Amino acid sequence: MTFVQIVDCKTDQVDALNSLMDTWVEQTKGRRTAARSIVGTDRENLRHVVEIVEFPSYEEAMRNSDLPETDRVFREMVALCDEPPTFTNLDVVRDEQLNKLLATRFFEIANGPDEAGLDEFVAEDYRDHDPAAPRQSASREDLRRVMRMWKTGFDFRMTVEHMMADGDTVCCRWSMTGKHTGEFMDLLATDKVVEMTGITTMRFQDGMLREAWWQYDNAGLMKQLGLIRM
Repeated sequence: MTFVQIVDCKTDQVDALNSLMDTWVEQTKGRRTAARSIVGTDRENLRHVVEIVEFPSYEEAMRNSDLPETDRVFREMVALCDEPPTFTNLDVVRDEQLNKLLATRFFEIANGPDEAGLDEFVAEDYRDHDPAAPRQSASREDLRRVMRMWKTGFDFRMTVEHMMADGDTVCCRWSMTGKHTGEFMDLLATDKVVEMTGITTMRFQDGMLREAWWQYDNAGLMKQLGLIRM
């Protein structure tokens, strides 16, 4: 079970605190068990600093605490604070990265019969970046048109193999299997079964998909359809 530790302290030496954390990250490279760390200041009280540290488990957190560098950094951290920091220890019972949920929803719509659900979370001025496309999508309606083009040409299914989120960006590695059942790029249906892999990076803002960058094996797809020789 994921374990999160919240450290509260009061200090006006935030820059020194950040420098201390940089030193700890460098000195514990390859041995620390912390997965990630977030440091924030209270907007209502800039001297109130909160650090949120995530670990794979409570046991890994204890291993991290046993590192000599962790003990030294903690003592130096106490010296920077007005009073001893307070700790809140949390066992995570629910962890949803909302942008990942929206990315998952995108592929559900891609696999579905229509694109009406795009209105829920795709910005009207959505922009597409697809080096294989003759025309880049510059709106939600353009995206809807592209989806319909693929659905007209193929009876396909996209499967997300792996997904990673970092801030407002979600990166998805996916595979597609489909049958060429309709006209696609002026090519009439061949009934050929094709496969393709790709990566899509999505940028979200305020709960809306704003941009996406596509990289996929377009040349391999064209070869399977008999459009090019390799």
